[in-house]
Amino acid sequence: MTEARVAVNGETIGEIARGFLVLLGVSPTDTPAVAVKMAVKVAGLRIFEDTEGRMNLGLKDTGGAVLCVSQFTLYGDIRKGRRPSFDAAARPQLAGPLYEAFCAAIEAEGIRCERGRFGAHMAVHLVNDGPVTLILDSDALEAPQRS
Repeated sequence: MTEARVAVNGETIGEIARGFLVLLGVSPTDTPAVAVKMAVKVAGLRIFEDTEGRMNLGLKDTGGAVLCVSQFTLYGDIRKGRRPSFDAAARPQLAGPLYEAFCAAIEAEGIRCERGRFGAHMAVHLVNDGPVTLILDSDALEAPQRS
C-alpha cells in the first residue's frame, strides 16, 4: 500500500504513506492478550519486496506505518435475509478498549500507528499498490497450520 488516510466530517484524522491499512474488527471472545498477539503478528509480517522481488521485508525494514480503522462490519453475517446481522461483533464497551490495545501494541513494536476514530462515521481512502490483501482472524491464529 502506498498511501491511506481516514477522515471524519471531511477532516483527515489519520494518514500514512507506505505501510498497512488495518481494518480491525473485534469479536466478543477477543481479549487484551489477543489484541497484543494480533498486533505482534501484524508488526512482524514480511510482505514488502526486497531487491530480488521476494516478499522479505516488514514495516520496520521499510520505515512503514500502520493506519488502524475500527470496522465492526467485518463481522456482518449475510447468510440469512437481506440485511446483515452484526451479532458476532463485540459491543463498543469491549471493542473500543481492544482497538486501543491493538494500536498501543503496534506502537510498542516500534511502529507508528495512526488511528481512525472509534465509533465515528469515517471515510477511508486507500491506494493499494500490489497484490497483497490478508485476512488475519484471531480464532484462526491458534488453529493448526494446513499441511
